[in-house]
Amino acid sequence: MPLIEHDTDLYNILKGCRRVAVVGISPDPLKAGHYVPKTLKEKGFELFGVNPKYEGQEILGIKVYGSINKIEQDIDVVVVFRPSRDMPEIAKEALLKGFKTFWMQPGTVNEEVKMDLDKRGFNVVAGKCMKMESERLLKD
Repeated sequence: MPLIEHDTDLYNILKGCRRVAVVGISPDPLKAGHYVPKTLKEKGFELFGVNPKYEGQEILGIKVYGSINKIEQDIDVVVVFRPSRDMPEIAKEALLKGFKTFWMQPGTVNEEVKMDLDKRGFNVVAGKCMKMESERLLKD
C-alpha cells in the first residue's frame, strides 16, 4: 500500500506508528513546523525534531537533531516541513536511516520523490496534513 490515500490506510499508519521524525521543526508558533508537532505530541506520538539550525536545543520539549541519521531510535514516520526542492536529499537521508512511512505535508510534495519511494515499496503520504488527519481519524 505504498501511496496512502484512503482513510483506513491513514488510520492504520497513525494508529501503528509511535516514533516520528519531524524534519523542519520550528520554534515559530505561526509555522506548521511548530503547531503540527505540538498537536502530534499531545496525541501521544514520540517526536524527534530535525533542524540543523536548532541542533542540540529543544522545541516544545522535543530534542532537536541536526539530521535524521543522528537519531538513535528507530523511526516509524518521517514527516517533512521543508520545500519540495529539499525533498530528494531528505528522502536520501531517510532511506539511510530507515523508516516505514514518508509523509510530505501540504505544499512540500515532490513528485519524483513520491514515485521513487512508492516504487521502492515505502508508504508515502503526500499533500495531507498529519495534524489534521490525526485529529480527524484518532478520536479515541
